[in-house]
Amino acid sequence: MAEFDKACPRITVDLFPDGRGRRTEERQGQGGGSYVTSPGLLEDERWMVRPAFGEWPLLSAQVHGLIEPPTFEAAEVAEAAEPGGGDVPATCWRPPRPAQPGPISELFRPGVRVTDGYHPEMAVVEPRRVGSLRIPSGLLAVSGPDTDHGDGPRITVPVPPGEYVLDEARVRFSYHCEWRDAEVATTEPTAVRVLVSETPAATWEMALGPDDDPRLFIEKQIAGFDTDGATGCFADAGAWEPLIALFERGLIRGESGLDGYEDIDDGSMFMQRTRDEASGGELRSFATTGDGTYPVWVGRSEAGEVVGVVVLVEGMPELLPERAGKLTDAAA
Repeated sequence: MAEFDKACPRITVDLFPDGRGRRTEERQGQGGGSYVTSPGLLEDERWMVRPAFGEWPLLSAQVHGLIEPPTFEAAEVAEAAEPGGGDVPATCWRPPRPAQPGPISELFRPGVRVTDGYHPEMAVVEPRRVGSLRIPSGLLAVSGPDTDHGDGPRITVPVPPGEYVLDEARVRFSYHCEWRDAEVATTEPTAVRVLVSETPAATWEMALGPDDDPRLFIEKQIAGFDTDGATGCFADAGAWEPLIALFERGLIRGESGLDGYEDIDDGSMFMQRTRDEASGGELRSFATTGDGTYPVWVGRSEAGEVVGVVVLVEGMPELLPERAGKLTDAAA
C-alpha cells in the first residue's frame, strides 16, 4: 500500500509531557473505527534516540516485529503538492500544523471579494468603527466573559498602555429572499478588532493561553477562548476582576443603575461596556455567532510589534479573484 493510504491499518501512540498517553489502533485505517487504550510503557521506554533520515520505515518494521527485511516500491503520487509546500507532494508526512490565520487583513479592506461557501460573492465594505477601549495596564485580555471561573482571562496580549479603536469588519451581498420573493441586499459582520496601530500587519499568529502547547496540537487545531453564551470580550487585563464583576451584575443579574455599566444598542456586534473607576480600564463584550471556542489572531508589523487583535465572529471566508475595473455593485 502507498504510504499514508487512508485504508492502511495503523497504530498511533501519543505520549504527552505530563506522563499521560494513549494508544490508538485503527485496524481498517481511517474511518474504519478505532480502539483506544493506555500505552503500556515504562518511564525509560518513553524516550528513544531519533532515527536518522530514511530509517523510519525500518523502525516501523521493528516495532511490528517483522523479521524479514522490508521491500520498498515506489508508489505513484496521486495528490498535488500543497500550497506553499514547494515541490513536496501532499502524500509526504509532515508534523501536524495548528490552524492557519487566512487572509484576515483583507476582511478590513473595502472592495475585496470573498465567499463563505454559501453566498457565491460577498464584497468587503468599509469597517465600522464602534468606539474605543482603554487599556491602561498595557495588557489586553480576550476571553469569554460568560465562562469566567475566577482564573483570569483566557488570552492576554501585551500592548502599549493607551486607548484603542474598536471596529467591525463587514461584507455586503445579495440573496434571494423567499419570503419577499425578491433579491435582497444585506450587510453582515465577519470580525471584530482592536486596532493598535495603523501600520499594516505583515504576519498573523494565533494567540495561545497559558496551558496551550503547540507541540501537542493536531492538524488544524485551534486555541482560543470558550463561550457558552455566544459572547466574547476585549478588556483591560489589569482590571479584569472588577470589570467582570460589573458585567455579571449588569447582564446576568439584571441590576439597574450600576455605575460603570452600559448596554450598547448601536446595531453592532458589541453589546456591553463596563469601566473600572479606580484604574480607568474598560471591557467591551461582543456577540459571536454561536457557542464554542474562538481563536484570537494577533497581527504584527514587519518589526514584530502588535498592530491589531482580531476575533472572527464566523468562519474565515475564502478570497475570490480580484476583478478589474470598479468594485462590485454590492460593495458600491
